[in-house]
Amino acid sequence: MCGITGWISFDRDLRAEQDTVDAMTETMDCRGPDDRGTWTGGPAALGHRRLAIIDLPGGHQPMTARTERGSVVLVYSGETYNFTELRAELAARGHRFTTQSDTEVVLRGYLEWGEAVADRLNGMYAFAIWDEPRQRLVMIRDRMGIKPFYYYETPDGVLFGSEPKAILANPLARRTVGLDGLRELFVMVKTPGQAVWDGMKEVEPGTVVTVDRNGLRRHVYWSLETRPHDDGRDATVTHVRDLLDDIVRRQLVADVPRCVLLSGGLDSSVLTALAARRLAAKGERVRSFSVDFAGRTENFIADELRPTPDSPYAHDVARSAGTRHQDIVLDSHALADQELRAKVIRARDLPTGLGDLDSSLHLLFQAVREHSTVALSGESADEVFGGYRQFFDEEARTARTFPWLVHHKDHFGDGAALLRPEVNAALDLPSFVRDSYDTAVAGVQRLDGESDFEYRMRVMSHLHLTRFVRVLLDRKDRASMAVGLEVRVPFCDHRLVEYVYNAPWSLKSFDGREKSLLREAAADVLPQSVYDRVKSPYPSTQDPKYAVALQEHGKDLLARGDHAVFELVDRERLLAAVRDDAPQTTQAARTGLEHALDLALWIDMYGPGITLA
Repeated sequence: MCGITGWISFDRDLRAEQDTVDAMTETMDCRGPDDRGTWTGGPAALGHRRLAIIDLPGGHQPMTARTERGSVVLVYSGETYNFTELRAELAARGHRFTTQSDTEVVLRGYLEWGEAVADRLNGMYAFAIWDEPRQRLVMIRDRMGIKPFYYYETPDGVLFGSEPKAILANPLARRTVGLDGLRELFVMVKTPGQAVWDGMKEVEPGTVVTVDRNGLRRHVYWSLETRPHDDGRDATVTHVRDLLDDIVRRQLVADVPRCVLLSGGLDSSVLTALAARRLAAKGERVRSFSVDFAGRTENFIADELRPTPDSPYAHDVARSAGTRHQDIVLDSHALADQELRAKVIRARDLPTGLGDLDSSLHLLFQAVREHSTVALSGESADEVFGGYRQFFDEEARTARTFPWLVHHKDHFGDGAALLRPEVNAALDLPSFVRDSYDTAVAGVQRLDGESDFEYRMRVMSHLHLTRFVRVLLDRKDRASMAVGLEVRVPFCDHRLVEYVYNAPWSLKSFDGREKSLLREAAADVLPQSVYDRVKSPYPSTQDPKYAVALQEHGKDLLARGDHAVFELVDRERLLAAVRDDAPQTTQAARTGLEHALDLALWIDMYGPGITLA
């Protein structure tokens, strides 16, 4: 896991631009606290910050392979979980290795197979290769978009980086945001390729982007395809378990301390139990960590979204699996701290408005990093196996919109609630969502003979796996890498995603419950309490002191009457939100205020030029 960046400029010699290359590289220092390196040669400059996970002494980057016609140079972020098998195959083909790292396997794989190396990789990765003999840059991103990857075209080449901040450190990149970018900030929809900043794009998941003197080209090497599913229930459950065992085995490989993130929900509990069993066979004991809020379990108030607190279930799993468990307990004062809010925005490069959902994640990862460098997370199981309540809601199933948005404002609030009326009118979010939805649905392939209901459920699954999960994966990556923690997501293994996606909904919900296949595949390793538990999302604080602190920050912002944020935020709406009698105790009620505070800090940090035309 690392941070990468680079600059290709076919009209200049970048050896004279070392200061700029260094500045771009140093924006990635949190992603890679263990090592740094740069490489420049003619029109190419590459930078790397390293978080050492495998082959601690041997994985320095940029990594170079010299050929008869020139150098091939790689900067790589992520993990290739099948690197051992690929290394053996490449060695049999005559390649010689000087390190034990997966990075060298990817580099040698490119020398052997070119950009088709992507087809052979199992993992999470974003990497760039400067092919000096061919005078071209090759950028490749993993299938599910687990690792972030951005680029910015220039008149004579391209800038790239793991995060926008690396690109924005180059004077060629403009810090402007238009309507299309702003729209991404206020709806929970990830437009493929959209990077918010004008002129900046994402390397899309499952895509190869090549840049040479003739311009930029994209090639999709993987997409979520519709295929027949011929296995019955027992065979499907067995295959899911076999895949999970193999995935966990591969993703526990590391030369640094590992752990699991344990919420007490089905997803994280399955991973914890399987990881504990795997490590116990080797005489090791897995560590597990949970997040909780001070007094939450004792004073928990059930609601429609979160019927139960997490801690009792997490403790059941820890006892059952025999983990070394630790609760990370957070208080409202820490969650509401403005310096923490600034750290979150700096990590994301954007004002997300998620408030304590983001700040608590940052604090959790920060605490975990004191003990471990690698963590396994249950992220994306709900998208893969059908865990969200919208999968069982008839209104969400039939609505002409993204299913998670049908009741989103009821549970999570309206991020645009405090915007000026003319800003909301310019954004026209309903039209944006409708157009995005129509585009997304058009990409779903229907199986021959598939019933209308099964096709509708396939569409729901496809939307979650190609739009919604990318929002969560980006959040997870930025929050974890901001503190130098590598979080792995076993449920995003493309083999599992492909297999379960194509299982009909009647199999995914064979017992009338969410995630039937996952629950049954791991039934033998779960405590009964977790096996029977109804899904509860990532927790949000219920402490009224957090809401009071938010309102105080809002009053401070109002006192700065000339702040540029008021070109977007309506003063009167903000004033109403910070009144002492304004209800801000629930997450839904305070979302608009969270967005306003985030916007103000983002403007202070990045000074974006915002255009509403």
